[in-house]
This record gives sequence, structure tokens and C-alpha cells, in this order.
Amino acid sequence: MKKILKKIILIIVILIAVLAGYLFIGKAKPAKEIEWGVSFSKRTAIDYGLDWQKSFSAILDDLKVKKIRLVAYWDEIEPEEGKYNFNDLEWQLLEVERHEGQAIFAIGRRMPRWPECFEPEWVKGLSEQEKQEKILDFLKATINYFKDRPGIKIWQIENEPFLGTFGKCPKLDKKFLDKEVVLVKYLDPWHPIMITESGEFSTWIGGAKRADIVGTSIYRKIYGKLGYVQYPIPPVFYHRKAILIKSLFNLKDIIAIEVQAEPWGPKPVKNMTSAEQDVSMSLKRFNDVIKYTQETGFDKAYLWGVEWWYWRKTNGDDSFWETAKKLFVN
Repeated sequence: MKKILKKIILIIVILIAVLAGYLFIGKAKPAKEIEWGVSFSKRTAIDYGLDWQKSFSAILDDLKVKKIRLVAYWDEIEPEEGKYNFNDLEWQLLEVERHEGQAIFAIGRRMPRWPECFEPEWVKGLSEQEKQEKILDFLKATINYFKDRPGIKIWQIENEPFLGTFGKCPKLDKKFLDKEVVLVKYLDPWHPIMITESGEFSTWIGGAKRADIVGTSIYRKIYGKLGYVQYPIPPVFYHRKAILIKSLFNLKDIIAIEVQAEPWGPKPVKNMTSAEQDVSMSLKRFNDVIKYTQETGFDKAYLWGVEWWYWRKTNGDDSFWETAKKLFVN
């Protein structure tokens, strides 16, 4: 029995070693061309003290962005139960369409930006089951309102729902996530569904089992309990991981949906000096991130931090904005 157990352990160790070698050794074939996009958060622009509409227009008119992820925050759209206000989100989508662009549309309770989950005040006293029913109502109203719009490319359901270690959110209910997916597919069978995953801390299997597209994050230097951490992950890791997951699941695509292109430090970015921001995102690091992303082999990548580039520009430093602009030249 001990011999059999030793053999099993040896086989497991060998398999882990082979998998690690596959994921971490070698180089990916760079994509011939990357379709670059950005994520935009109205609330983040406001938090920086910016005119969010002016910021959004600059992204389309000056940067010439054609691919953009928009965010439907539940607390903004349904501030009162059953009363939906799509005005600001519709304005964003109309602008995208006017510029002949395409939008990934993120919907749900857990959305991009801290604290990750955004609930309207009127649900605070409800049970989790009651909240889930209200979320389904919110999804139904939002999908039905926007599903026929030409600017919609992909529905993103929730944001990194399997990343339980980050954000102020309830514990993931996989059965409820399945209900969300089923509902959106029923309401709009024409547009693909994307579920996003952490690039560093997820196998991507949870999203791949449920969605048509998996979106992964790519972060290089972050700040946490251990202080600043530089992830020791080579670009080939993402490339090989994508090949593996695509071979196991019938996915339409895997894209880099959240590529770090802004600082991450011990306090809000707007309260950090330029030198403090440079620790995790200097201009050199910004260019390194672009090169790193190219070396992952992804042909679609959405940069994270466009509101910060514009904020820096309005405060006299347009270096990040002008550097990014080169990526979106037609």
C-alpha cells in the first residue's frame, strides 16, 4: 500500500512539474496586431474630480478608442426599486456608436472598481435570496433596454466573480451565477457572454464552463499586505494557459480584459504624489506593460486606467495619454 501511495505521489509531482514547465518556460508567439481597448468608469472619473462626459469624449475623439468596456452599476441605474435610469449609460453607448465603436457591456452586482460590489441603498435590509431576485430584475430590465443596440458587442456578467479574496462582496453563489447566465442567454441569444477571471489567481475554469468568452486580468506590480509585489510571471504563462483552457472548453475567445496601466498603492491614487505613483506605474513601466502584453500572444487587450491618464493630462502631464494614443492609431 505504501509503495502504491509513493507512486501516486511521484506521478502527481511529475505532472505538476510538467505543467509548471509548460506554463512558465519558453516564449509565446506575439500577436501580429492587437486590438487595443479601454475600460471606462463614470464613477472613477468623478472620483478624480473630472467632468466624466468631457473625459469620455476625449477618449473617443482624441485617443480614437474604438473598443471600450462600459459598466452598468446597479446602484446608479436603479436608485429606487423598479425605477431605472439609463440616461448616462445610454449617452456613453450613443457616443460609442456615433464613433463607430464597439462596447463590452458589464452588468451585475459585482462590477469593476473598488469596492467591487455596488448595491442600491433600498436593498440593504433584504435577505441575500431577495437581493438575488432583484438583481435578476435589474439584469432583465438592462438587457431588454440595450440588447438591440448596434454598439453592443459582448455582455459581461459580473466581474471576476470567482476572486473571493478581493472586494467587499458576498460569498460567490455559483448557482445564482448560473441563473444570471441562463437569463441573459434567454433574453439575448445573439450576443456572446463573457465572464472575467483573475489572471494570476484563477484557473479560468469557472468562467470557461459558463461563458462564451473568458476575460483575464494582467497585473504586474500591486500593493497588498506584503507591500509592493512584482508578479514573477512570464508572458508565456498567459499564452499557454489560454491554449490549455481553449482546448478543454468550447470557447469563442480569451481576451486580456483588464491590463494594469495605472498605479496601485497604499492609498487612493489621487492622494499619491507623482513619485509615489511611479513606484507601480511610471512611464517606463507603462511601456513595459504594453510590451509584456504584446508578448502574451493575446490579440485583444483592454487597458485599465484611462481615467488616470486623463487626470494626469489635466494636471499637466500628458505623457501617459500621448503614449497610449499611439496604440489607437487607425
